[in-house]
Amino acid sequence: MKSEQLQILSKKYPHLFNQLTDTENGNITSVTQFSEAVKQLIKLCGDDPERDGLLDTPFRVLKAFLEYTEGYNKDPKIHLEKTFDIHHKGLILIKDIEFYSLCEHHFSPFFGVAHIGYIPKEKITGLSKMGRLVEGYAKRFQVQERLTTQIAEAIEEVLDPEGTIVVVEAKHMCMCSRGIKKANTVTTTSSLLGIYENRPDLRAEFYSLIKTQGSK
Repeated sequence: MKSEQLQILSKKYPHLFNQLTDTENGNITSVTQFSEAVKQLIKLCGDDPERDGLLDTPFRVLKAFLEYTEGYNKDPKIHLEKTFDIHHKGLILIKDIEFYSLCEHHFSPFFGVAHIGYIPKEKITGLSKMGRLVEGYAKRFQVQERLTTQIAEAIEEVLDPEGTIVVVEAKHMCMCSRGIKKANTVTTTSSLLGIYENRPDLRAEFYSLIKTQGSK
């Protein structure tokens, strides 16, 4: 990889490349090995890694993957720590939170929306914080089931609400574009905690609201 490309990475990801002058830096060694591996992959697929359009592909792939997985750099629960003591005993619903993630089985994208509902006891958090929470867990190597559970458990742990419900709807490219190739298939997962586990009326309210006009 070119030195100017390493400089670009060091500026954007200083926690990974903070010793660029040290040739023994483990991450720099890993970058070199990764670049060679991508070149070999291009060859295995039947193309020439040295042709003009592919010369910088190893760098672009690495840069993309570091962006796809930025969720590892910070505990997503941190986003919920700014809370407000507001008396509200009803449902708070944030729906259609878009996300993009990578399936850990094939490194293939899956994407969709998350719907989050919780009934607070004493603490609420800013609405935008839920979007950051979803993004923090989505920007990792993931499976949809774990993503759904992690979002719900983070809300339970930090906000301690009466109950939490999370529904995630997503399309998986590993199913849409390869293998069985069912392009219109949507996978839905849910996680129910607290009073949502035993209150079908509250669950019905939530499901009704996320299907109202404006939901994707």
